[in-house]
Amino acid sequence: MANLLALLGQTANALGAFDQVLEVTQNNVANASSPGYASQSMQLNAQGFQPPDLLGGVKAGEMQSSRDEYAEQTLRQQTTGLGQQQQAVTNYTSLQNIFNISGNTGIPYALNNFFQSVSAWGQAPNDQNARQQVLAQATNVAQAFNQTASHLQQLSQQTYTQTQSTVQQVNEIVGQIQAFNQTIINSGSAAANDPGVDANVHAALDNLSSLINFSATKQANGTTTILLNGNTPLLVGAQQYSLGANLVYPSSPPAIYTNAPPETQIVASDGTDVTADCSAGQLGALLQMNNSVLPSIQGGPSQEGSLNQMAQGFADTVNQLLTSGNISEGPPPQPGVPLFTYSATNSDGSANPTFAASTLAVDPSVTPDKLAAINPGPPEVSNGIPLALANLANPTSAAEEINGVSYTQFYGNIATSVGYQLQSAQNGVQVQQSLVAQAQNQIQQVSGVDINQQAMIAVEFQRAYEANSQLITVLNQLTQDTINLLGTP
Repeated sequence: MANLLALLGQTANALGAFDQVLEVTQNNVANASSPGYASQSMQLNAQGFQPPDLLGGVKAGEMQSSRDEYAEQTLRQQTTGLGQQQQAVTNYTSLQNIFNISGNTGIPYALNNFFQSVSAWGQAPNDQNARQQVLAQATNVAQAFNQTASHLQQLSQQTYTQTQSTVQQVNEIVGQIQAFNQTIINSGSAAANDPGVDANVHAALDNLSSLINFSATKQANGTTTILLNGNTPLLVGAQQYSLGANLVYPSSPPAIYTNAPPETQIVASDGTDVTADCSAGQLGALLQMNNSVLPSIQGGPSQEGSLNQMAQGFADTVNQLLTSGNISEGPPPQPGVPLFTYSATNSDGSANPTFAASTLAVDPSVTPDKLAAINPGPPEVSNGIPLALANLANPTSAAEEINGVSYTQFYGNIATSVGYQLQSAQNGVQVQQSLVAQAQNQIQQVSGVDINQQAMIAVEFQRAYEANSQLITVLNQLTQDTINLLGTP
């Protein structure tokens, strides 16, 4: 009788174990498309079989996750690369829109019209209308430089604003994971082993990976530790360490041009500069644009910027040619005056060429009759200066060039460099998308929910459940019959 009751109890335990397996299977199917979810499995442990005391059977063991942390880390690394390339495409697209090389707008268009105007002036050096046209086109050149510099400044501000927004997103996502860590700490192993909590944590880590490069480690107590670039702590247990973004002038090496557009700095919660740790993801691409790409064009704390170099070089060359000529033969001859003005100094008088493009202008005191057309020679050429100015379009000497090329070519080189970087980023997006897809497929194969497999498990254990139910019915009947026999006088 005792063995019969024990067997009945073991069969009931098996039913409970099979029921848990079916619950896990149902949960897998329900969460098959949930972000960050990894399929779970319930282990069944065989119980000892040694009659009459041990009658065998099974009992539910620990629930195991199919998650492969190595595959997860690989996916996050590839997602970080994709985020960086996608942000780079956005950055360079905005920059390319500023540097139009069609010749119908902007600096190239203004330069072309200026060269045509001085060429027309050379054909009629005393024509007041031709001289007026030169002044008008020179004004357009200055305004084109001003507008380009303004657009670059706006892009710089937009990039910094986006950097601040990205840092805020990083802090918010880390805050979400911090909340899960707190839940795990408060609830212990129940929350640490909860597949729902695990899925939410990994979904948040996937979102974070597009923004920054980091390492994530699951601790023995189930909490997740996050380090920026493996160095700077962002989350340890229930303690979050937030990042911040500032505009600064570097101190090492010290800034050369202190009133130039500043650099963007990322700081840890204790104020430590961690910009160097933010080299990848969307944040890395934004920092690259604000601290390297834009300063190389619009100028920065340690460099003049190619646009300012062009503006200053063009203005100086035009002014030098005009001041080398004469307005009239005299006697005495009236020397020419400069046409362009710009600021290349700080208020204290120290050099700052980063202002050249934004401040370039035509001297308002210069009137058409003050444009010097005469090249005193010898020999004297009445239209020598206009001809020399027109030659700047296709220079024949180093004095007429900037860095070995014409001014139009110099501008074209800036635009070409931007276009090349954009194309490179677009190619990078395609490569990273392929790598991300491969990493996702690997995770799906290892940790994804296979509906067909789950269906087979459900059928298998449903049948086992039904078989054990029938066995319980039989054992119940035998028990009842035994009781009836024992109770018969």
